[in-house]
Amino acid sequence: MQLWTDPPQWLALNQGRLLWWPTAFAEEADSWQQRLAAEVPWQQHRLTLFGRERDEPRLSCWMGEGGYRYSGKTRLPVPWHPLVRDIADRVGAICEQSFNGVLLNLYRHGQDSMGWHADNEAVLGVNPMIASVSLGASRRFVLRHSSGERRQLMLSHGSLLVMAGEMQHHWQHALPKMAASEGARINLTFRLLKHSQP
Repeated sequence: MQLWTDPPQWLALNQGRLLWWPTAFAEEADSWQQRLAAEVPWQQHRLTLFGRERDEPRLSCWMGEGGYRYSGKTRLPVPWHPLVRDIADRVGAICEQSFNGVLLNLYRHGQDSMGWHADNEAVLGVNPMIASVSLGASRRFVLRHSSGERRQLMLSHGSLLVMAGEMQHHWQHALPKMAASEGARINLTFRLLKHSQP
């Protein structure tokens, strides 16, 4: 099922709410992508999978007021990039919520990916709102409910996706490998940490 709304509106899902706005930042997307690709201090992190350490299949950067622990490791923040801070303010105005942290991911090609997970860390509180801005190559984004229900979207250049309500408690999401994808994609996922982590 394709969820396509422009202008955007909140869509009710089974135990969650989703806002999908494909053209939210279409005018600014090219310049934003160029600046962030060149100016963000991207890092290659390691993850432990089935007892073995390996490189994450993407580059990333955490910006915020404090550290953020996920996947068993604490990411220390780098200072807010002024453009990222501006995007955070604009996304916050749309969502009617402020954000104090953002995880940026750089998917260099179609073989870079993100596995199934939920953004349900305790520091995000109950029913967190996660706002995601996509820049660059379109990628397939999949969601699955604990009941087995599935949804799918193509996240396009300049689009905004917001997950809210109970979604992080009942749904998981992923960005699978996509052989046909050409070019890089940058994703900014804004969140509100309820208290700082060391």
